[in-house]
Amino acid sequence: MSIILGIDPGSRITGYGVVEVHGGKSTYIDSGCIRTDTKAELSERLGQIFEGINEVIRLHLPQEVGVEQVFMAKNADSALKLGQARGAAIVACTTHRIPVFEYSARQVKQAVVGTGAAQKEQVQKMVCHLLRLSQTPQEDAADALGVALCHTHMQQSLIRMAGAQKVRKRRIR
Repeated sequence: MSIILGIDPGSRITGYGVVEVHGGKSTYIDSGCIRTDTKAELSERLGQIFEGINEVIRLHLPQEVGVEQVFMAKNADSALKLGQARGAAIVACTTHRIPVFEYSARQVKQAVVGTGAAQKEQVQKMVCHLLRLSQTPQEDAADALGVALCHTHMQQSLIRMAGAQKVRKRRIR
């Protein structure tokens, strides 16, 4: 059994999602959004993200964290702010000595929906389906849950591959 924290970073809204994995099955624990004061300076908002993630960690004690990578679109300034928000969240995790794994938006969509070109609404629907949620989480929280699910899928795939390697090695000898 392990608890996974997924983070969808943003300078205004940082989504988080917490799932428990037991025997290959993911169960919803918590999700939400850390909303920063948009009138505050960026440094203050980064502190709010850091403290918000710290609180989630203290509350749920995750063993691993998945974080969405920065997506570079047209606006370089937005990408820089997103990178700084991501950094504040990662530092909060590493101060608790929790391993952090990074996934692209395309990897998350592929793991949750089955296609890297999925729309946000599709991710929300599949997160609800996979975690058997009665209500649709807010978009950023659903994205964070998607990151947590992506991490669990990737870890399970690595475990299966490691098992296959052991079997293969035994057959060769």
